[in-house]
Amino acid sequence: MILLVLIASVLIAGVTVYQYREQSRDYHEDRLGRKEQQIRQAITFALQRTTYPITTDYLSLIFKDEIYRIAIIENANFNIYDLEGRLIKSSRPKFDNDSVLIRLDPHVLDSLKNSLDKRYVEASSAAGYKWQASYSYITDSHFKPIGILHLPYFEENSFYDTELREFLMRLGAVYIFMLLLAIGLAYFISKYITRSLQTVAEKLNQTRLARTNEKITIEDPSIEIAQLVDSYNSMIDELEFSAAKLARSEREQAWREMAKQVAHEIKNPLTPMRLSIQSFERKFDPEDPEIEKKVKEFSRTLIQQIDTLSSISSAFSNFAKMPAQQNETLNVVEVVKLALDIFNEPYIHFMSDEEHIIAKMDRTQLIRVVTNLVKNAIQALPDQPDPRILVSVSSEADKAIISVADNGKGIEAAFTDKIFEPKFTTKSSGMGLGLGMVKTIVETYNGTIDFTSQPGKGTVFNVRIPK
Repeated sequence: MILLVLIASVLIAGVTVYQYREQSRDYHEDRLGRKEQQIRQAITFALQRTTYPITTDYLSLIFKDEIYRIAIIENANFNIYDLEGRLIKSSRPKFDNDSVLIRLDPHVLDSLKNSLDKRYVEASSAAGYKWQASYSYITDSHFKPIGILHLPYFEENSFYDTELREFLMRLGAVYIFMLLLAIGLAYFISKYITRSLQTVAEKLNQTRLARTNEKITIEDPSIEIAQLVDSYNSMIDELEFSAAKLARSEREQAWREMAKQVAHEIKNPLTPMRLSIQSFERKFDPEDPEIEKKVKEFSRTLIQQIDTLSSISSAFSNFAKMPAQQNETLNVVEVVKLALDIFNEPYIHFMSDEEHIIAKMDRTQLIRVVTNLVKNAIQALPDQPDPRILVSVSSEADKAIISVADNGKGIEAAFTDKIFEPKFTTKSSGMGLGLGMVKTIVETYNGTIDFTSQPGKGTVFNVRIPK
């Protein structure tokens, strides 16, 4: 709206200036034509009354005094030239003769000769003023040219300029008023429109899949806004239904996946246990002198498989159990050192730039995070001739950073998106719950975990927790 008012004001001002200039030009052309016609009539009348022969040679005698009388009557100075462009007579006083051309330019003669109506008008300007000059032939009674009439004309535009200024000032005042009115209307209309849109935008920003969302209620909305609100409210109903359905489906899927994983992991040790018992039953002989040795081997085999079942049970129990929010104030550097004490590998090194980095976190859960990351690093070094693991603690702004770097086999690019998923593992043994548990613990305490890896060169895990 504001832009249209501005464009309209500029266009109308431009058209007004153009119209005034065209009107001024037409006025001066018409006035010059009328003045020239009046002087030509006076010259024709003087030629009819003269007793001299009407030829070029006698023009100076014919208009010796007549030229001044005509100039006074018509209130206009003019000059008479012969056909070669030489000055014959001028109505100007003698002391002004030096401002009159003694001889016309050749282009004037050529333009006059080539014009269809035997009339040529030349426009010029000087010192900011505009001039026009008309050239036409003076003819005898047989319409034969005998001389050239030169009528200079000064364009007086002060009246038009004053009128134009006054009109533009009035027009400017009107358009300033219209512009202010447009700004006010645009402001209130946009506030009226955007008020409803702002409400819709706020509700959209607050919409979450994991919670119940409020519907939008707007009083007296426009038709378009009402349709938008109805669409949003319908979407909220569908979203709640879909969220409930999705949550139920995810729970069922999680239980199915967990049941499959538990069944698979338990089945692995049960098979060798069954085979061992069947073999022992078939080969059992009380009279065998080595029966005591065979019973011990059989018992040892069963105990190993039972221990495996126990470790499987503990792993699933630890994964399912969310860490308690025990915000204990602790020194991250000391806790990480404590977590590394259980490892005897000589290639594990610790480094920290600071002695005290304080955070609020459960000590046991932090130890679990460090030990799981270090165990993963150790398992990535089976074929490394010069294994190295570096555990470092540093701080960055309001975060404490725990880094575990190794020079092992690294992680393939195809596995990077799945590395924190439960039951995912690239190792031949284990259940793939370690990194998933680490991620759960870290995120419980508003932290983050990420990693960088190059296949064949090593991996670096970075844990960031709030100080």
